[in-house]
Amino acid sequence: QVQLVESGGGFVQPGGSLGLSCAASGNIFSINVMGWYRQAPGKERELVADISSGGTTNYADSVKGRFTISGDNAKKTVYLQMNSLKPEDTAVYYCNAERFRVKYWGQGTLVTVSE
Repeated sequence: QVQLVESGGGFVQPGGSLGLSCAASGNIFSINVMGWYRQAPGKERELVADISSGGTTNYADSVKGRFTISGDNAKKTVYLQMNSLKPEDTAVYYCNAERFRVKYWGQGTLVTVSE
């Protein structure tokens, strides 16, 4: 089993910045991808960004140029720096780790972008 603990999130005005972090524990050997998903009210969960153990990153088109994902592969931690936030970025953000094609999820952290 893999446990994921998220931190960060909160409330920010449009144009502001927030950072999220996530640390994996438990059986972290062979985690090959970590990333962030989000789910807005009434919508399906969607990929925001992920990073492979080799450092390859992948972003949703809606966040390219605004969000940056980074990670420490040895520690199995992942960070998401979110800049130029928009109201449509409001969602619960979930940390994700994949190990042997099994996905593990954090508990989620709420990001609210509003005036």
